[in-house]
Amino acid sequence: MLISLHVKNLALIAEEEILFTEGLNILTGETGAGKSIVLGSIALALGARADKEIIRDGAEYALVEVLFSADSDLQRAMMDQLDLPLEEDDQILIRRRIYENRSIASVNGESVTAKQLKELSQVLLDVYGQRENQTLLKRANQLALVDDYAGAEAASLKADVRRLSRRLDSLSAEWENGALDERARKREIDLISYEIEEISGARVKPGEAAELQAKYRRMASSEKLMRACQETLALTGPDGGALDAMDRAARALAEVSGSDGDLDALLEQLSEIDSLLGEFNRAVSDYEEGLTYDPEEFIEVESRLDLIRRLSDKYAAQDDDGLDKALGERQERLEELENYEHLRDELRKEIDRTGKEYGESAGRLSALRQEAAKKLSGDLKLALEDLNFLQAALEIRITPDPEKISPDGMDSVSILISTNPGEAVRPLENIASGGELSRIMLAVKTVFAGKDEVPTFVFDEIDAGISGLTAWKVAGKLKELGRSHQILCITHLPQIAAMGRSHFRIGKSVHDGRTFSGITRLDSEGSLRELARLLGGDEDSGAALDNARELKARADSPEET
Repeated sequence: MLISLHVKNLALIAEEEILFTEGLNILTGETGAGKSIVLGSIALALGARADKEIIRDGAEYALVEVLFSADSDLQRAMMDQLDLPLEEDDQILIRRRIYENRSIASVNGESVTAKQLKELSQVLLDVYGQRENQTLLKRANQLALVDDYAGAEAASLKADVRRLSRRLDSLSAEWENGALDERARKREIDLISYEIEEISGARVKPGEAAELQAKYRRMASSEKLMRACQETLALTGPDGGALDAMDRAARALAEVSGSDGDLDALLEQLSEIDSLLGEFNRAVSDYEEGLTYDPEEFIEVESRLDLIRRLSDKYAAQDDDGLDKALGERQERLEELENYEHLRDELRKEIDRTGKEYGESAGRLSALRQEAAKKLSGDLKLALEDLNFLQAALEIRITPDPEKISPDGMDSVSILISTNPGEAVRPLENIASGGELSRIMLAVKTVFAGKDEVPTFVFDEIDAGISGLTAWKVAGKLKELGRSHQILCITHLPQIAAMGRSHFRIGKSVHDGRTFSGITRLDSEGSLRELARLLGGDEDSGAALDNARELKARADSPEET
């Protein structure tokens, strides 16, 4: 439910806030007073394109805030899906600030994109104006209407049809991509057999390339390594090196051993260093002895490395495991090629099985749609009679074509209607006027009132082209719909305005040379005055007010709903 709308610096509005109620909320006002700004503000908050021209002259930005209560599981699930927090009492505050070159939007304090706003708006409210009513003329939307009416069973069958469609497309693509003539198959077998032999014949062990690389580097640098070892031993060894000097120093200290305890401790440290240096020299000497250079072995290592690198480059292998993977892929492909006819036969059978199941599911969906279309036609006809289409004929025609199955099934749909006695039914898009479309859409919403999870409807131009008894019928339907949904309705008709639970007047005034649009919630007396104005009378005259009271009394009577 829409709780409130707060607007600042938007077009003719300096700053206004509207607190809406449950049921039917009526918005009236003189032509040009700014009624469209109210609906436009809600649309802006929910992500509609913002033009810098809407910012009030002299203002830095325009601000629109809408506050909703999350009344349904669908709305709470959408907030969770968009990873947005809910306020206390499950409230959703949407704020959009519009600057000259950009806009910033947030939901409960979290920044959101236009796409997120659009997704969220679809579960918060439905808007029905002249443009939205035109959607009923599209055949795809008419089919969706029947499916919505058929409910969960249709949704399940549609999901099956779409799943099978994707499966059949995938299998068909596999069939096309796998088609080979016998000559091409033999050529590929020969090539893959050679590649398998080449990879497996190399017998590359795990980690072998890294091991060979280290060995190659050591052999290639053996001469430099040997010189380094010899120079190190010369500097640290016993023949004139550091170790020889350490021995002499130790003997010098040993001659005075026992004379001073501190000096004895230093001698002990020197002995440990001497021991460590000795171990170091032995390790260097052992390393030097292990440095051998065999030209033949070097050539073998280099050749083996070249082979592994060439295979890795050829088969796009990053390491030894990559060669194993390439070998496995080719062995698997070879098995497929050698069993080609059997695998093709199995794939063909799977395609046939899936195609049959696809057609059967589409057929069950079609039968369900035809049954639902008959019931929906009857319900819509009754709803249209309540809207003063007293002798209207309506048919929803489902035409299946088993040769043209798509992810939506095998059906085309057409809503056929005749609003005049004796006239044959014709497609809705060929005969319905704007006013008739508005009433037909209202009939649709009435029929779906118990199924629709979106709690708020906005009606604009619902009164286009109607008057008299038809106006009363439309007003009664809106009041009836308001028992299960929150309705926002902009109207010029007093019959509809009289049905409202809450009545708002949008007016225009001039102060200090500037024009302002203001929004006022009317009390009972104010609503009567506005009804008097809508009736074409002077809102201050007694006669006009008496007419308004009579109109209101009639609207409140049970007979009008």
